[in-house]
Amino acid sequence: MPVWHEITRPWVEQEKLVVLGITQEQHPERCRLFAQWKKFDWPILHDPINVLQPLAVPILVAIDEHGVVRSTRPEAETFEAEFLDRTFSPPAGVAEKPAEARLPDLQSLRREALQSRSAVAWRRLGDATVLWAPTEKINDAIDAYMRAVRLAPDDGDAHFRLGVCYRMRYESSQRVATDFQSAVDQWTRAREIEPNQYIWRRRIEQYGPRLIKPYPFYDWVSEATDQIAARGEKPVALRVELSGAEIAHPSRTFVAEGGSVKSPDPTGRILRDTGRLIVAEVAVVPPRIKPGESARVHVTMRPSDAETAHWNNEAEPLRLWIDTPDGWQLQQQLLTAPQGNKPETAEPRHFEFEVRAAANARGPTQLGAYALYYICEEVGGMCLFRRQDIPITVTVDE
Repeated sequence: MPVWHEITRPWVEQEKLVVLGITQEQHPERCRLFAQWKKFDWPILHDPINVLQPLAVPILVAIDEHGVVRSTRPEAETFEAEFLDRTFSPPAGVAEKPAEARLPDLQSLRREALQSRSAVAWRRLGDATVLWAPTEKINDAIDAYMRAVRLAPDDGDAHFRLGVCYRMRYESSQRVATDFQSAVDQWTRAREIEPNQYIWRRRIEQYGPRLIKPYPFYDWVSEATDQIAARGEKPVALRVELSGAEIAHPSRTFVAEGGSVKSPDPTGRILRDTGRLIVAEVAVVPPRIKPGESARVHVTMRPSDAETAHWNNEAEPLRLWIDTPDGWQLQQQLLTAPQGNKPETAEPRHFEFEVRAAANARGPTQLGAYALYYICEEVGGMCLFRRQDIPITVTVDE
């Protein structure tokens, strides 16, 4: 798109052309940051659920003054002569003044879905809710898509959009601990239904292991923010922090940690926190692999809101230890999370690691993982050293 932006700029300045973009990005502020970096000065609409249904991006569409698509593959060398300098006649039956756009009536769409009991009607309600209703209504969108997939289990669009909504809820105050994994599961099902859908495939690769990545998805962010700041501008802030998977470069070989690392609690004597003080969330991407393939595991540790728990940053940092069955390989066996910048903080802390299945692995396999941390029951309250055993299951298909 940067190339076409430069090509079309003179035509936009001459008022011969209006440019409009549509992005299928899950997080709109990431697109806004890229647009700021590249100095795009035209509107970009957000289509997180892929309503347009392109199999791949980018695509270029030339639309005339009557709203008629004249080309879906314009070429820069002939664009001016074949499109801009031509006069198109309005097609027969097209009103001179287009109908006024209106927001969808969610109540009417819901009544229609309840009466028709069709997957299409429920998907239509889900689309309208996620695109036009307040973010607090994300549960309504999830409910609509769940009804759609129950009625039409092979509706890949409904599965993909349900996954988008699970991920949206995971990043909201309405979070459910399993939402990230649920999103990955739905995206995976959508890809199984339509393996040629580029956007669905990329959404899984975005969070997946390096062996399946075609390129680093967001390694440009650091360069973009630095260059924008150097211009004297304030870079668009990212609402959701980038994960390690999103900036990782692809690799064609699995590199396991070398050397000998000892378990920090080999006899299991440290007192357990069963999730009362710290809530552990796990997502495995992709959710199912074949023997010898790798998966990326995301583990997020959140202090409990109910217990007003806080990390104790004046003691040893949060650590995660992982054991694997014979024949399996780990990228790293002992991981350490960064400390907070105050004596006590309550931010979520995130681990990512890659695991490779044994050549003879079959079925669900559990990794022996546990976390060690110092946690305070409340601000200024009693601080404890605890261990939490974390079930991590990797499923290996035949």
